[in-house]
Amino acid sequence: MTARPLVVVTDHLAEAGVEKPVLDGVADVLLLQTNSEDDVIRRGATADILLVYHDIKLSDRVIAGLPKCRAIIRCGVGFDNVDLEAAGSRGIVVCNVPDYGTEEVADHAILMLLATARRLLVCDAAIRAGTWEAASAFGTPRLRGKTLGLIGLGRIGTATAIRAKAFGLRVVFYDPLLPDGVEKSLGIERVYRLEELLPQSQFVSVHCFLSRETRHILDAKTLALLPRGAYVVNTARGGCIDLDALYHALESGQVAYAGLDVVEREPLNDERIRKHPRVILTPHTAFYSVEGFDEMRTKGAMEARRVILGEAVRNPVNLHCLTGARAVVRSEV
Repeated sequence: MTARPLVVVTDHLAEAGVEKPVLDGVADVLLLQTNSEDDVIRRGATADILLVYHDIKLSDRVIAGLPKCRAIIRCGVGFDNVDLEAAGSRGIVVCNVPDYGTEEVADHAILMLLATARRLLVCDAAIRAGTWEAASAFGTPRLRGKTLGLIGLGRIGTATAIRAKAFGLRVVFYDPLLPDGVEKSLGIERVYRLEELLPQSQFVSVHCFLSRETRHILDAKTLALLPRGAYVVNTARGGCIDLDALYHALESGQVAYAGLDVVEREPLNDERIRKHPRVILTPHTAFYSVEGFDEMRTKGAMEARRVILGEAVRNPVNLHCLTGARAVVRSEV
């Protein structure tokens, strides 16, 4: 009897209650519950497909130890923790799940904007300390008429723009990868250089993926372009912001408040940021809702099922460096 294909979940999951029904009859599922590449090499070498979350990084070294692997599916939007070139050169298709948490992350970005602007935690902390003073909220700006600059206008950036417009914010975006005319369909404004976006943005929210071009896209130089006292929100990738530069911008008053769901090193190990009174933090949870998490897991498993059944994958992200694909990809993608 021929063994069924093996789908290996590397990290994050302690049970496979969502994945097993999707893959029932076509594959076995193995949970590694590890963030160690050595564990993947040792225990996952027979995998036909890897389902990967954000707690682990897959380098060339570990990908070279996956002789049977046809696809690596990143159960989430970002895929910077997978070496795309290493996978592509070996015929391994890398896919993501780009649409599961659009609403949640956009909601979270607006949450952080509102919480910082309206001094939510400042007021809450003051009341818990025994005071009841309106002065806790002094400095709160009116949102209507202010400019929100979006760095990136993919699915989540678009959803954030729509929400921001409802608060009367003027929305301007920078995204060099989008075709002309997107701004017209959304009724927002566009600039073609980051240096045009930042000086007019009292609020800036990051919604781009992490790449060589976007790593530290907000650093000392670019943060200095913001209007003094600007607000910074990041629900995208931690590496998009230079935390040291952000700290100094907060200390100087160049940045008034920051809301961070992601940081470059997770868990956060920068005590200056962790304890800063004008920083709001959440532990990389913007993606999460009960419904969204189930959707992400289901769609990741469905992509694995397509690979096993010889159907074309829906969301490949390494076609630019893929040779001799071991899974079916659409030629027109």
